[in-house]
Amino acid sequence: MKIRSVYQGMPYPLRVIAASLHGFRLQMMRYPPDIDRLVAEALARESWNSDQWKAWQEERLAQILWHASRNVPYYRQQWEMRRRNGDQATMESLSNWPVLSKDVLRDHPKAFVTDGIKLNSQIVEHTSGTTGKPLTLWMSKDSVRQWFTLFEARWRSWYGLSRHDPWGILGGQMVTPFAQNMPPFWVWNAGMNQLYLSSYHLAPQNIAAYLDAIQRHKLVYLLGYASSLYSVAQLALEQNLNIPVLKVVISNAEPLYDHQREVVSKAFKCPVYDTYGLSENVCAASECLHGHLHLWPEVGVTEILDDNSDVQLLAGETGRLVCTGLLNLTMPLIRYDVGDRGFLSAGIMCACGRNMPILSGIEGRKDDVLLTHDGRRIGRLDTVFKSDLPIREAQIIQESDKQILVLYVPAPGCSDGDLNSLVERLRERLGNMEVVLKSVEKIPRSSNGKFRAVVSNLKNKMSN
Repeated sequence: MKIRSVYQGMPYPLRVIAASLHGFRLQMMRYPPDIDRLVAEALARESWNSDQWKAWQEERLAQILWHASRNVPYYRQQWEMRRRNGDQATMESLSNWPVLSKDVLRDHPKAFVTDGIKLNSQIVEHTSGTTGKPLTLWMSKDSVRQWFTLFEARWRSWYGLSRHDPWGILGGQMVTPFAQNMPPFWVWNAGMNQLYLSSYHLAPQNIAAYLDAIQRHKLVYLLGYASSLYSVAQLALEQNLNIPVLKVVISNAEPLYDHQREVVSKAFKCPVYDTYGLSENVCAASECLHGHLHLWPEVGVTEILDDNSDVQLLAGETGRLVCTGLLNLTMPLIRYDVGDRGFLSAGIMCACGRNMPILSGIEGRKDDVLLTHDGRRIGRLDTVFKSDLPIREAQIIQESDKQILVLYVPAPGCSDGDLNSLVERLRERLGNMEVVLKSVEKIPRSSNGKFRAVVSNLKNKMSN
């Protein structure tokens, strides 16, 4: 916190120097000298058949399970206790391992670190997700390099990009003091050829400055939170501003809804692709040019389990994502419930030619699901807020099964008729539920700047 305070007190030129020095350090840490060869190998694996991928995963999974059962305190103690209780289950089968919750990992992070590892020699990351609860992760330098090799192959390469291209990111770092009300609302990071744009200053009066910065730095593409990208695009279109043309926009860290994709694509006159990834590095996926979100098999094994049990679901059935990481021996996470829901598509041969599993129907956090009075669980409601409604953004909050509160930021021209239409659309999907509308200037973000479209506070009922 002290370092952040010193940084935010610097004049802009010194912030650029600080950010660039940090960027050069990250470049050296993430990208080995043979990165181009490693990327080429990752791209070559995409043409493997199912048997090749299965053999590759099984070999690495066996290594991870053996290692964790013997060298990681949390797992070793579990298996020793099971043996003392006469449990004859074998650790070689993934289904014999219990599902790991975020709360357990959050409360006892060091119990998941391999014996003998010196933590100061590892890469540490602190993440809070959308809940605001801190999570501490340690990763080996090798696993970080493997991750960014795949990042180069499956994000940049798929979209015809290079890590040498100037690019922009709209993320959760506080690169500009929150109280600052004049540009620059960004910092240039020469080490990564990156313009880091603040997600905390996206007010209507600031958007022209954002677009000017994108133009002046000659950015080729943008990557960022779907809600932040959408805010920039929507406000720019509303104000009829001169919007730079980009090669591509890449959404990450939040669900990308159809109406958001449509507006962002219209504004920047380029395709918009979705990605899926986790700070825990146990699962990742990227959208190909044909619209399918392909899992990266090298990162982890992904299971889809029933919401209320550990029963594995069939392809096409929606459930919670439970993932086992294959990269990080420092802190292996086995059958980790990542907190999201979705399903695996079956029988689809993608026109892109990549024989990699397709992840579909991502609904964000599994507890961000609405519960109707008759017990139905309603996931994505993005179609309610499609682009024909003059509403900049909205958030649904549920405190009871009889009522929801909708916070909304009205766009110019928003009328009572539009609001009535919104209520009707919600009731069509939720039944006879009371809908309370509340106009606000801005929807609050989580501690790391992420947007939650749905907030369910029915913890007890949802878990029953």
